[in-house]
Amino acid sequence: TKRVILQTENVSVMNNELKVSFYIKREKSATNACGIYPVIGKIIVGSTLAQFSSKLKVDERLWDVKSGRATGKSRQAELNRAINRINLAIHASYKDILKRTGKVTAVEVKNAFQGVATAQTTVIALFEEMMRDFKARTGIDRAESTYKQYEVLHDQLKDFLKIQYHASDIPFTELDLPFIESLDFYFRVRRKMKARTVKSRLVLFNKVVLLALHRNIISRHPFAGFETEKITAQDKSLTPEELERLLSTPLKSATQRFIRDMFVFSVFTGISYADLKKLAWKDIIRENDGSLWISADRQKTKTAFNVKLLDIPVQIMDYYEGLAEGDSVFPAMSLGQVNVGLKRIARHCKINRALTYHMGRYTFASQICLSQGVPIESVSRMLGHTNIQTTQRYARLNNGKIISDMKMFAERVANEFNFIP
Repeated sequence: TKRVILQTENVSVMNNELKVSFYIKREKSATNACGIYPVIGKIIVGSTLAQFSSKLKVDERLWDVKSGRATGKSRQAELNRAINRINLAIHASYKDILKRTGKVTAVEVKNAFQGVATAQTTVIALFEEMMRDFKARTGIDRAESTYKQYEVLHDQLKDFLKIQYHASDIPFTELDLPFIESLDFYFRVRRKMKARTVKSRLVLFNKVVLLALHRNIISRHPFAGFETEKITAQDKSLTPEELERLLSTPLKSATQRFIRDMFVFSVFTGISYADLKKLAWKDIIRENDGSLWISADRQKTKTAFNVKLLDIPVQIMDYYEGLAEGDSVFPAMSLGQVNVGLKRIARHCKINRALTYHMGRYTFASQICLSQGVPIESVSRMLGHTNIQTTQRYARLNNGKIISDMKMFAERVANEFNFIP
């Protein structure tokens, strides 16, 4: 192939230099008596190169190699305008990619100006698409609180890319094991996150990676070979002594008493705060034997749960009856206010750890149910869990329960076996 270079245009931004060249292509075997040849374009960005057909043809005698345009008027002028439009489209695509990702290759520029969108799929862009889909489902089968985690990770990812890659976005093709390790390091060192929080961030980020794999945007999982730090499970259940102090310690503030009562209600029902806020009198069912039950669907999973109301939660309901608006059982308060209040209450009650409302569900599973002999299958149903494995993380046996169980077991088998040493 004999090629005649017609024109080179340059744009230099950071370390990426764009060069756009046009030339005519004449095949050795071509028998073209008229001398009409196709115009080919070439894009060079740094050390990367891509060629493309302009779908234009020109008489070789009308080319001016120095100016890179056809000479003459009329039809030649229209040809020059077409070349100029291509040139402008290439430069616009180059600048757009560079602005978004901070990195660009010749193939990416070519694909962009030719409208091949798949080559431009980036991490933040796909993550934002996933966020929009999740947002549309909040209140239906997704929780608003979970969406806030997406927002937090979105901001942290953009900060990480700015620091580590000097870019606002990055192509999925750039994701590899070093990227995941750097992200893990960023969470632990720069953000000073605890191991459990780091793991939750990476699990959430892995969702967008799996989506990219599903759409064939990438062919290899960048998490391959990466191992998260093993986390020792923490007992989030109150001990019997802590629960007793919480129940018996006097509180002067009416707000703190309300917050404590709402927490105690969760301790004896296992209800989450999201479900407590939407708890209505229509959800309180009286059985034929006179017992009261909560019968509702969990907001988070839409799973049905049924819990018998013991004396303490019934007393709490009676005390606050008539204070809430509409059909609500309890007055509304934000979860943030409740958790701040619980930490103050914990200090006042000499409970030496941070208290959160969610710990009420753990205490219900461990101290109220499992330690009193309620089967874990029943606990799972009352908590509204979709599988028993989730309940196993909530339900932890204390040593007192183990000692009691083994004592009864020893009494049952005392005369069952005979052994002569």
